[in-house]
Amino acid sequence: MTNDVKEIFSNRGKGRPGGEAAPAPAALAAKVRTLAPSMTRSMQRVAEAVATDPAGCAALTVTGLAELTGTSEATVVRTARLLGYPGYRDLRLALAGLAAHQQSGRAPSVTADIAVDDPIADVVAKLAHDEQQTLADTAAGLDTVQLGAAVTALAAARRTDIYGVGASGLVAQDLAQKLLRIGLVAHAHSDPHLAVTNAVQLRAGDVAIAITHSGSTGDVIEPLRAAFDHGATTVAITGRPDGPVSQYADHILTTSTARESELRPAAMSSRTSQLLVVDCLFTGVTQRTYETAAPALSASYEALAHRHSPRTR
Repeated sequence: MTNDVKEIFSNRGKGRPGGEAAPAPAALAAKVRTLAPSMTRSMQRVAEAVATDPAGCAALTVTGLAELTGTSEATVVRTARLLGYPGYRDLRLALAGLAAHQQSGRAPSVTADIAVDDPIADVVAKLAHDEQQTLADTAAGLDTVQLGAAVTALAAARRTDIYGVGASGLVAQDLAQKLLRIGLVAHAHSDPHLAVTNAVQLRAGDVAIAITHSGSTGDVIEPLRAAFDHGATTVAITGRPDGPVSQYADHILTTSTARESELRPAAMSSRTSQLLVVDCLFTGVTQRTYETAAPALSASYEALAHRHSPRTR
């Protein structure tokens, strides 16, 4: 066994950064789909092998899987750790669980990418399949302990700031509007200057949320860091829990995304998974604050009702 592998195995049992538990077997396939695009080519070969044939790989030693994928033992163990497992033995156990899950008839189907000459009916079917898979992957990989902690912080927050740019900025606006309708003080910021200006005003008892699929959007990380430094509780909604944004997040909520293609950029599917997480947050907060949230929501409905009714001439 190489020194690199010995070093990695020596860290087993110490837990993941932030105390995150290893993903359950049902979440492994989702994790592979989410992280594979950002892996090195050698790590991708390992990830593709375990996702394609979990039963076969579960029967292999670390040396056997390295030989099968034309990589090294160190690469296999690093891939296991990137996928969220303390070591290769833990990954093998998850692979066995995933194999049993697939044999039960619940294995996800795979469709081809959208082609330029696809009939519109095929486009609809493929998009619907990818959206469903993205939502299922996000739900499978979402850490409910982290989600619960974020809900608790939001429900008690004096004020919540939400940072996002581009497609993530639209999701930030959605969450802010939802929180406002149940009587909470929330602001969405897509302008990086205003975001930082507001972030430095936050204190303990406030919440700051960064939404970034890549986990490395500087215009989102900068205000989150400022909020973190000033004592606010910080939350990251990201497709890359190992990205730079995680350095300044007390709680990390991981999203998934469908395969990116020329006709379907990552922003489309990442927004779908982000909106699911936002809905989970909002629903959880509404449950925690129901006595005040329900009247506030009813009042907002009544205040806007006339705008949704036909006008009489």
